[in-house]
Parts: sequence; C-alpha cells; structure tokens
Amino acid sequence: MQIEAAIPVGFSAYQESVDESSYWDGWQDFNELHQGVRDRKAKAMKQLGTLGGGNHFIEVCLDTENFVWLMLHSGSRNIGKELAERHITTAKGLWRLNELPAPDLAYFIQGTPEFAAYWKDLKWAQTYAMKNREIMMIRLLKVFNKLFNHRKEFRPELAVNCHHNYVAVEEHYGEKVFVTRKGAINAATGVYGIIPGSMGAKSFIVQGRGLAESFNSCSHGAGRKMSRGAAKRAFSEADFARQTQGVECRKDKGVLDEIPGAYKDIKQVMRNQSDLVKIVAELKQVVCVKG
Repeated sequence: MQIEAAIPVGFSAYQESVDESSYWDGWQDFNELHQGVRDRKAKAMKQLGTLGGGNHFIEVCLDTENFVWLMLHSGSRNIGKELAERHITTAKGLWRLNELPAPDLAYFIQGTPEFAAYWKDLKWAQTYAMKNREIMMIRLLKVFNKLFNHRKEFRPELAVNCHHNYVAVEEHYGEKVFVTRKGAINAATGVYGIIPGSMGAKSFIVQGRGLAESFNSCSHGAGRKMSRGAAKRAFSEADFARQTQGVECRKDKGVLDEIPGAYKDIKQVMRNQSDLVKIVAELKQVVCVKG
C-alpha cells in the first residue's frame, strides 16, 4: 500500500531521517534533554514522521455529505516514552516510597530543579508529537494527490492537529494552573478537536463549547471497555471481519485487540458530552491503516 510505503507503521522507522525531520528546529535543544536519552537522537530522528503501533492509525474517511477527510492518530513515539520513564525514576528517588499510597504517585514540586527539567522535557516531547503528526499528514496528502488528484496540490478546507495525553498551563477560575488531559482534548470555546471511535465506528470533528466545569475538556475518543488481553480472548478473526465490514484494513490476529467490540459505543459517548462539544462533521472510515 502506498500509504505504508510513505509512512512507516508499527515498530518500523525510516532508514534515514526524512528532510522534514532533519530540518526541524527542535533538534537544537536535544542535548538539553534528560541525559538518559541523549544517545537516542538518531533513533528519534528516524522515528519523526512515523505512525507507531497500538491504537495509532491513518484513515481515509467520508463525512455525511461524502466529502473526504484524512485522519491520523499518533504521538511522541519512543522518545516521549523514554523521557517519561527517566523522569518517573527521578521522581521516585526523591521520596520515601513506603510513605506514598503507591510508588507511581511520586511527584515533583514546582520551583525545584527537578520540576523545571521535567517541564522543559515534557514541552519538547509534546512539540515533537505535534511535528510528528504534521510530517505524516504532509506525506499522506502527497500520496492522496498522486493517487486521486493527478498530482495537483489538494488544499484541505480544515486542518486540525490536537494533543491528547498532555499537559498545558491555562487559566481557570481566575488562576493559572497545570491541566493534565489524559485521554482528553482541549474543548475551549471554538477550538477544533478530533474524537475517533474505532476501526468500525464513526469518528467526529468537533468544536469546544468551553464548559468551565470540565476545565474546557472533552473525551479524546470512545475509550476501551475491554482490555487488549480480554479482547483477544473474547473475539475471533471472523468477528473482526464482521465488525469491520466495508472498511479496507488489516483483519488478522495482530490487530484483534483493536476490534470495534472492545471499545465503548462512540454515539453514546458523544451524547454524554453534548454539553462539552458541538459536532462539526461525522465521519466513517473507508480505509484504515494500523500500526
């Protein structure tokens, strides 16, 4: 498939960093990151502009008026994970872990050098994630134009690049606070967001309503109702084929944990958060590339 030829998926990476990665300004700050990842630069460069695995995807979708949408989901790849692990280890070393309810609740105190280092690296990783999606979308558009638009440049009417699983400094109730959105996106008034369902369900482009009580947040997606292990035990490849009928995608054991039946009903999820967002477009995928 030409999409997979242009964008590595799963554990794959580019053999050499692509131009869009090599010229990224973010590399100027790499040697200022946690010393435990400074030998990972070559790998991080080769992974910038790649999809990854798990629930990461690239999709071609149609909305209710048959307009075409290109959508993808990915993040900060392995370098984000490694940065997080290094800082978690540092945090655990600052506390008597037996005095915490759980070791994973170790934390940094604002104003300390450890907090400053963590905050700097976190912002770098979030910028990397944003650039990662930007590079992939540029390359996806090139593939799409080559296949369907006689190589003419297709200009999207709307482009949305939003974080989930991230931290931002915002003002709420008259105070500047750190907001952590885990499995959530920014739903401030007028802000565009993406809420995917699953490989066989609808996805939605939304605009935030700015509900103060939600700290201007809404769900990132349908969310799982079954663990990956439980999904593999409960469903077969035949189930997967039935639930993704009409979608061109992988239907093998390798993606069985991503079966639509393992996810919550996205329509119910959208009804539950109708006070948080308004729907701009309702999408149905016709092609889904999984990591």
